[in-house]
Amino acid sequence: MPLLFWRARPIPVVELRGVISARPGMLNVQSAGPLLERGFALARAKNAGKRLILAVESPGGSPVQSDLIGQFIRRRAEEAGVHVTAVIGDVGASGGYWIACAADEIRANPMSIVGSIGVIGGGFGVNRLLSRLDVDRRLYTAGKNKGRLDPFSPERPEDVEFTRALLEDLHGHFKDWVRSRRAGRLLAPEEELFDGSYMIGSRALAAGLVDALGDVDGLVREMGGVKAKALWLRPKSRRSLLRLLGRGATEAVADVAEMWRDTHGFR
Repeated sequence: MPLLFWRARPIPVVELRGVISARPGMLNVQSAGPLLERGFALARAKNAGKRLILAVESPGGSPVQSDLIGQFIRRRAEEAGVHVTAVIGDVGASGGYWIACAADEIRANPMSIVGSIGVIGGGFGVNRLLSRLDVDRRLYTAGKNKGRLDPFSPERPEDVEFTRALLEDLHGHFKDWVRSRRAGRLLAPEEELFDGSYMIGSRALAAGLVDALGDVDGLVREMGGVKAKALWLRPKSRRSLLRLLGRGATEAVADVAEMWRDTHGFR
């Protein structure tokens, strides 16, 4: 019978991948929550050393879901006394970086895309097109601002001012979160870090957005030795183009539009 100390030491790794959105099949607190619960339970096991790795691979999306996932991670980490390390893969930007900041430590590849601490919003205005087509826009509302930012109506200065104020509020929450989670570790001026730009991992290390360079495999071995193994926790199903094509055309188009909006709505 093999001795127990020869067994490979499992280190739980929770995969947090994709666009962040409340929609089913996307990265959100409903889809990530069960994986995180299991990850923290495994991290509390005697031979796991109270260590949990988050493999972050996300360009961002919903600010609400980003915050919900981040707060979920912090609550479970503090309750369980587990040290959490986020490892950014190809991209951990905007909401993806928000989630990474929930960890006690952040690592990235030297060429990872990191940061994008900003907020973006926008749309299209087609009111002039309607005029050329000799089409009247008929919009009825209760509340003078219920039709705010309607793409078929002329843009109003007060709507632009409202939207900019809203984006500034969201940006303020993002900056406060980064300041609190990276307190004492930010090395570049805030006007450079919080202008919405992104950078590669090596520059993010110099700026204090990440703590070290590396990957999941190297971190697992660092935590548990050469015999340590990553115990990956991934969602069981993913949204794919084939699944979209298999649904009704109208619903599929709505899903694609929603995915585009979530990708570009918070970065």
